[in-house]
Parts: sequence; structure tokens; C-alpha cells
Amino acid sequence: MTTFGVMEKFSAVAAIKNEAIREFLAELIGTFVLVMMGNCAVAQVVMAEGGSFLSINMGYAVAVTLGVMVSGGVSGGHINPAVSVALAVFGKFPWAKVPIFIVAQYTGAFLGAFMVFLVYRNALDAFDPGRTLASAGIFATYPGSVVNSTGEVVDNFLYSGNGMADQVVGTAMLLLCVCAITDPRNMGIPKPMIPAAVGTVVLGIGLSLGLNCGYAINPARDLGPRLFTLVAGWGAEPFTAMTADGVTWWWIPVVGPHLGLRGRMVFLSKLDNGSLKTHV
Repeated sequence: MTTFGVMEKFSAVAAIKNEAIREFLAELIGTFVLVMMGNCAVAQVVMAEGGSFLSINMGYAVAVTLGVMVSGGVSGGHINPAVSVALAVFGKFPWAKVPIFIVAQYTGAFLGAFMVFLVYRNALDAFDPGRTLASAGIFATYPGSVVNSTGEVVDNFLYSGNGMADQVVGTAMLLLCVCAITDPRNMGIPKPMIPAAVGTVVLGIGLSLGLNCGYAINPARDLGPRLFTLVAGWGAEPFTAMTADGVTWWWIPVVGPHLGLRGRMVFLSKLDNGSLKTHV
């Protein structure tokens, strides 16, 4: 038997026939790609000043694009629990599959963070041997800082209500635009172009809404890596960090994105009323 024949036979044997397993693995791998590539971009900027805020946004845009590409043909490329739940709420995705997708997404995000840790282990040891929030911010989001009118850096300016609104608005924009991109009744974007279009949406959100807390807009992307830091040497600090008004931060980028369903509601109401028009 030729080498080609052996490989062909192996591929046939190794092929996964069970649809649920295939979708689970697709979501896991897609979310893994998203978090690994996106957080590696953050790591370069944080630890070596090897880029800028734009570098992070572009890195995450590419990460989302590739994450959707590697999973979209099998699972639809949700790679975000907020997307899976939103689709189920509006009857576009079976509720029975939601737990499977969510477990896959959180697992993929956790493993993606682990890969970032492996790749940059020595750099992390040199940059932050004490494992503080200075390096924890590579993996998950935290309230940001601003420079005031006198040039002083103001840390932890963000209040919990503003942080929640940030996540709701950011995810609503994501869902609104993703619905517009994928709905055939709208502009009918060709399927091969969808991943890049979704990546462009994330780039736009990052460039415009990234100041407050790093635009998580994805519970798995935030909580999965945060759980990794909990067990990888950062201790409980990633879960005890607070907003300016003393509210624990970690749950806000988990709950907020799920409240961003209104973005899809707006899109559907406009579409169903026939008022969503294009002037292109």
C-alpha cells in the first residue's frame, strides 16, 4: 500500500462521525485560536512594548477571523457563549446544544490561555515573577486607566454600572453587526467573506470601545483565562479585583455580554418591519 493509501485509510478511520462531538471540538478549537492569538498579541504589548493599542485590536481581529474560519464550517463559528445563547433565544439555534457549545467555548478559552502561558513562560517570569495583576491583564480584562488633563495616570476609574453598560453596549454592537452580516435577507455577504467581516466588527469595537476595560464582549474569552490564572500562580487576585466603587469585577464581563441581546432584537425588529434598508 502506498503512503497516500495509508494516510487515506487513517483519515477514514480517524474521522469523527458524531455531529455533537464534531461541533464540540470545532467550538473548542475555534475559541482556542481566538484566545491564544489574541492574548499573545496582548502579551507582546504589555511585556515588551512590542506594539500599541492598535496592535492588540488588530491581533484580536485576526484571531476572531481565524477562529470563525476554523470552526464555522462545522459548528457555525459561535466561539462566544453570548452568541450561542442569543441565537437560541431567538429560535435560530437549539437550546439542547447550548450547554455543549458553552462548555466547549470555556474549555477552548482555558486551553488558549494555557498555551499563551507556555509560549511566554520565561517572559512572564522576567516581567512579573510575583504574578500580580500587571501580568494577569494579559489573560483577562480589568478596569483600565486614563491620563487626566495634567498628564497623571488615573488607575481604576471605572465604576461597576459603567463597566456593565460597557459590556452590554459592546456585545449589543457585536450581535447587531453579526446578524446583519449573516442574515441572507440583508446584504447577502458570501459565506467565505463572513469570518473577515466578523473580524472587522471586532476591530471596530476594540478601536472605539476598548478604553474602559478592554472590551471582553465574550464571557468565555474572559472567564476561561481568568480561571487559568487562578490555578497557574496568580491566586485569588484575578477574582478579587474591584471597580472604583468597590464592586468585584470578574462577574461583570461574564454577565454583561449576555445582556447585550438587545442588539439582535433591534436588528430583527427593523428587518421584520421592512425598515432595514441599504443605501449602497
